[in-house]
Amino acid sequence: MGIERFFGETSIITLRAEQLFDWARRNSLWYLTYGTACCAIEMMSAGMASYDMDRFGTFHRGTPRQSDVMIVSGTVTYKMAPVLERLYSQMPEPKFVVAMGACSISGGPYFEYPHVVPGVDTLVPVDIYIPGCPPRPEALFYGWMQLQEKIKARQPERIAELKRLRMDEKAGKAAAAQAVESEVASLVSDSE
Repeated sequence: MGIERFFGETSIITLRAEQLFDWARRNSLWYLTYGTACCAIEMMSAGMASYDMDRFGTFHRGTPRQSDVMIVSGTVTYKMAPVLERLYSQMPEPKFVVAMGACSISGGPYFEYPHVVPGVDTLVPVDIYIPGCPPRPEALFYGWMQLQEKIKARQPERIAELKRLRMDEKAGKAAAAQAVESEVASLVSDSE
């Protein structure tokens, strides 16, 4: 309370743990790849030495249970839809989805085929759309930076949600303590 007057609430000296976790989450996103077509080749080249996606603090994970972001690149068919939804459901919260390429955004040139999903956003909520057929690795980097900015913009609402949860928890503990006291008082009066 006292030091915040001099340095401000968001200075490095009075950094909250939630802000530190959000900074780490934003700058160390681990991604799960779901590549099915030519967009996946561009996504793979983004991780190679000439582009080096690792400079963003990213790390490819082969399992959804350790991933923060799912990059869907390429055509998604209705036969693959349950697998995509299952992978998304296995990711821990908070989780983000990037739709890379025209095929994953809107079905691409195959949109009129009956087996093609007309956009991956009909299956899972998409946070960032990267247009192109196929988009270049630079476009993926730009989309990645937009995702980092989106996570940064969610920080105040996330901190407000944590404060609200803490207040609800305190109110719940107080109500539980009051219920226990009244129950003990009724037991004492019954025994007399």
